Amino acid sequence: MTEQKYKFLSTPRRPVEDRRFVAGRGKFIADLDRPNMLHVAPLASHHAAAVINCIDASAALAMPGVVDVITGAELAAAVQPLMNGLNTPNVRRFPLAVDRVRYAGEWVCAVVAESRALAEDALEKIIVDATPQPFILDAEAALLETSAPVHPEHGSNLLLDRKFVWGPVDDDFDAAAHSLSFSVTWGRNSTVPIETFGVLAEWNGWDRMLDIWASIQMPKYADQIARSLDLPGNAIRVHYDVDVGGSYGVKRGIKHSVLVGYIARKLGCPVRLIEDRLENMRAGDAHGPERKFDITIAFDQDGTVRSMKMRALDNAGAYAGRAPFQLGKPISAIVGPYQINSVAYHALSVTTNKTVQEAVRGFGQAPTNYAIETAMDRVAEYLGMDRLALRQKNLIRKDQFPYLIPSGSYYDSGDYHAVIDKVLAAADYPALLAERDRLRDAGMMAGIGIAACLEPSGGNSSFEPLLNQSNQTSTWMESCQVNIDALGKLTARIHTTSSGQGHETLVSTVLGEVMQIDPELIRITRPNSLESLPGNSPVGSRMAIMLGGAAARAGEKLKAKIMAIAAHRLGVDIDQLRYEGGDVLAHDGRRFTWDEMVELAHRQYHNLPDGMDPGLASFDIMQVPTGDALPVDDKVQMYPCYSFEFHLLLVSFDPIIGRPDIHSYVIGHDCGTVINPAIVSGMTYGGIAHGIGAALFEEFAYDTNGQLLTQSFLDYLMPSSHEVPAIQIVKHCTPSPHTVFGQKGSGESGYLGAPAAVSAAINDAVSGLGIHFEKLPIRMSAISDAIAAKTS
Repeated sequence: MTEQKYKFLSTPRRPVEDRRFVAGRGKFIADLDRPNMLHVAPLASHHAAAVINCIDASAALAMPGVVDVITGAELAAAVQPLMNGLNTPNVRRFPLAVDRVRYAGEWVCAVVAESRALAEDALEKIIVDATPQPFILDAEAALLETSAPVHPEHGSNLLLDRKFVWGPVDDDFDAAAHSLSFSVTWGRNSTVPIETFGVLAEWNGWDRMLDIWASIQMPKYADQIARSLDLPGNAIRVHYDVDVGGSYGVKRGIKHSVLVGYIARKLGCPVRLIEDRLENMRAGDAHGPERKFDITIAFDQDGTVRSMKMRALDNAGAYAGRAPFQLGKPISAIVGPYQINSVAYHALSVTTNKTVQEAVRGFGQAPTNYAIETAMDRVAEYLGMDRLALRQKNLIRKDQFPYLIPSGSYYDSGDYHAVIDKVLAAADYPALLAERDRLRDAGMMAGIGIAACLEPSGGNSSFEPLLNQSNQTSTWMESCQVNIDALGKLTARIHTTSSGQGHETLVSTVLGEVMQIDPELIRITRPNSLESLPGNSPVGSRMAIMLGGAAARAGEKLKAKIMAIAAHRLGVDIDQLRYEGGDVLAHDGRRFTWDEMVELAHRQYHNLPDGMDPGLASFDIMQVPTGDALPVDDKVQMYPCYSFEFHLLLVSFDPIIGRPDIHSYVIGHDCGTVINPAIVSGMTYGGIAHGIGAALFEEFAYDTNGQLLTQSFLDYLMPSSHEVPAIQIVKHCTPSPHTVFGQKGSGESGYLGAPAAVSAAINDAVSGLGIHFEKLPIRMSAISDAIAAKTS
C-alpha cells in the first residue's frame, strides 16, 4: 500500500452539506413556489396493453380550478419523441401514451389545475375508452415470434442483440478439464429514494426562455428537453441550485420535464409536477435491471478458470430509453477481478409490457458481479474446493497491473490479495467458520458469504458506440471554475445538481489541498445550465475522479498564475520560488504574501507581467483519463479506474421460518486515495443496505394480468435497521496512476458486491441439502419452502 500524506485529503472532516441538511435548510423541489403556479396530475392506464379509442375529459374540464387536460395526441403533435440510445426509430416514446398504452401505469393524459388535489379529483372524471390487447411480461417469451409485439411497427420485441467473442474461447474450452452450466436471475428492483421526482417549469415569452427546476441526476438533461420541445439549447435554463433527495441514477425525469415544459409554454404559467409514491413506483421510469444470465464456465482440476460464456437477457420494459446500455458497462469488468483468459458475451434486451427501466446504481454491474461470483462458487462446489482458496488462486496479482482483460480494458491498479487478507484478519475468519459450525450444530441453517467485486469508475461513454456503432461519442467531460475575489476569498463553481454524494465537500477539500487553504473558507456554488461549463453529471462513480480532477487542475492553473505574478514582482525565476500556505517564498527569504498578490492582481495592472489578464480566475474541462478512443474490433478502454471490494458475512436462519439474520458483515474496500472518509464510508454503508434489499427483499413484481403488485412500501419490502447489521469497513489504498491524487470512484460501492455475498451465504447455508437458489431476491418463503421440500 502506498502511503501519501495530505493536509486535508483523507482526513476526517464533516461534510459541508451536513449543516444545511441537518438544520432542515435544504432546497428541494417541493420547497419551491412561483406566483400563479399550476399543478399537474397524470392519469395512469389500468391496462397492460390497450388501443386507445377516445378520451372524454369534458367533465374534468368543467370542474372549478381545472385549467386544461393534455392528451398524448395533442402532445405528440407538438413535441419530438424522447431520445433512444439505440437506433430504434419505430420504438417511439412520448411523455403521454399515443394511440395505445404499453404497460399498466403508463400515463394516458394529464390534468392541469390550480392545486394538486384538484387535479387528482379531476382524474376521476376522465373517461378513457380503450380496447385491451395481448401483452407479454417475460423476457424469454418476448423473444418468441408468436409473442405479441409491444411496438407492432417495430416488428419484434428485440431491442439489442450483440455477440462478442474476446480471446480463444473455443480453444480454452477444449483445453479445460471441466465445464459446467447454470442460470441465475436478477430480480427487478431500484433505489426508491425518499424524494420522488419533481420538476417545475416556467416560460418567459418575452425572453423566450424556459426555466426549469428539477430533482435531477442525469447527463444532457437540458439538451434532451430542448430537442423534444424544438427549442434552441440556449432557450432552456436548468437551475442547478436544487438539492436532490436521493437518486443513485433514477432521477432522470425527461418525460416529466418535457410534459411540464410543454404545458408551461402553452399556458404561460409556472407548472409543477411532483410524483406521488404510486406514480413513482409504477410509472416513474425508475425500475432497474431485470436480467437472466445463462453461464457456462471452463476450468481445470486445480481450480484455474480458463474461459466463460455468458448470455445476458435484459427486460427493458415498454420502451428502449437507456436500459439496453446497462448491458454495456459490465463489459468493462466482464471477468471481475479474475484472470479469465477469454469470454463470449451475448447481450440481449427486449421490450415487454412492464414499466420502463432506467439507470440504477452501478448501471448493470451489480447483476453481472452476482453472476460471476455465483460461477466461482459453482466451480468450487464442483471441485470440492474451498471457495475462498479458489478465488485467491484466480485473482489478478498486484504485480500484473496494469492488467488487460479480454474485452480491451486495462485495470489500473490493485492489490486484491492484500485486501482479502485484511478482511480475513479483521473478521477472525477461523472464528467465523467455527461460529457457523456452532450454529449448524444448534439446529440452525448457517452460511458464510464471500464476494470479490470491482467497481469500474470514472464514467466513460464508450459502451454507447460499442453497442450502437452509429454513435460516435467519445467525450465525457467534467468541469470546474475557480475565482479569487478582490478580498482574497476563493469561490468555485460546479455544474451539477446535488445528489447526496457531497460534491461541495469534494471540491472544497481538493481546492484546499491544492491551494493550501482551509476548505472551510472556500465557497462552492452551482450556477444554472446557461452559465455552466460542459459537464455530464454525477453518474458512473465519476465525480471524485472527474470533478475532483477538474477542480485540482483549475487550482493548479490558478496557482501557476500566482507564481508567475510573484516571479515578476520579486524579479526571480519561478524555479527559485516556493508556494506555501498561499504565500510565495523566494530562495533569499523574501515573501510575497497572499494579500499582496490579491491586491496586485485585482488593482495593479501596471505591475502584472506583460500580456497577463488581470484578476485571479481559472477553469478546467477534464476529459476521462484513458477515454479518448472509440471501440476497435469490439474492444475498448471503458473506464480509467477500478475500485475493489471484498465482502465477508455470516448468516443464519431457522429452517422452518427461513428468515435470514446477518450476524457479521466485514467489507474490505479500496478506492485509491480517499478524499473524505465520512462520505466514502456513508456510500459504502448505504450500498450494502441496498444490496441486502436486492438479495432478500426488493422486487417490482407483476401478476398474470400485467399489474404491478408492489406499488407502495407496504408491498415493496426494504431492509430496515433490524435487517442491516453493524458493518465493519476495512480500508486499503492502491492509488490510481491516472488521477490527480490517485483517487478512484466509490459512489456505487457496497451495492456491487453485497447481493452476490448475501446470496452466497444463503446458498452455503443450504448446501448440505443440495439446494441452489438461482433468483434474487431470495425471499423467506422461498427458503422455507425449498427446505421443506427437501426434508419432508
